[in-house]
Amino acid sequence: MVRVIFVTAQGERVEAQAEAGQNLLELAQNCGMPLEGTCEGQMACSTCHVVVSPDWFGKLSEASDDEEDMLDLAAGVTRTSRLSCQIELTAALDGIEVRIPAESNDMQRG
Repeated sequence: MVRVIFVTAQGERVEAQAEAGQNLLELAQNCGMPLEGTCEGQMACSTCHVVVSPDWFGKLSEASDDEEDMLDLAAGVTRTSRLSCQIELTAALDGIEVRIPAESNDMQRG
């Protein structure tokens, strides 16, 4: 199991457990986090944007050019922003902490 700590926009810490191989968006949605994931992980929106704790950001695989392009459209992007649909949870990420942004932009809705 992989432990994930979500920090909501209100500062609440929510701990969740995932199976290795599960993506972060799926876990977040299962835990009731407000990540829409409109495009269902196809990198056609930025509604699953999260901010990864700086301590954990370097442990993630590098973002693809397509992911970087989508992040350019996300609201409240930071240096450690990622699309949660592109983060596969592994044992190396056990304990990862991610913040849920207060707002999101759904580029499919215009």
